[in-house]
Amino acid sequence: MSLKTNIEKEIKQAMLAKDKDRLRGLRAIKSMIMLEETKGGNENGLSEAEELQILVKAAKQRKDSIEIFEKQDRKDLAEVEATELKVINEFLPKQLSDEELTAELEAIIGQTGASGPKDMGKVMGMATKKLAGIADGKAISQKVKALLNP
Repeated sequence: MSLKTNIEKEIKQAMLAKDKDRLRGLRAIKSMIMLEETKGGNENGLSEAEELQILVKAAKQRKDSIEIFEKQDRKDLAEVEATELKVINEFLPKQLSDEELTAELEAIIGQTGASGPKDMGKVMGMATKKLAGIADGKAISQKVKALLNP
């Protein structure tokens, strides 16, 4: 079942349950999917990879917003974003733990033959493709820096 179909089903359930917070998050996801479909002229719908990319982008936007709102001491707005992030995370694949991320990156470093900070671009290119959707880009970058800088 496509993500869009799944979201539409969840929207109906949230409406019946009168869960306004969940409904807001689901509608945000559906809106992003529909925007992407119309933008690219995708008559056949989006691929699973494209849907995953939309969810990752939505999650990143919410995380950034939460950070900004907390700096501005706007806890009310941060809570709204946090509830939407929670809904988005339900549809994302399970994120790698710190240990799993380190192991994956060490394997990638071994494959690329990277030996120092000058090789960070090679490692990041391969890592972002391989770990898309299952690890945060910021976490990948920080971990690669730590592994390449002895």
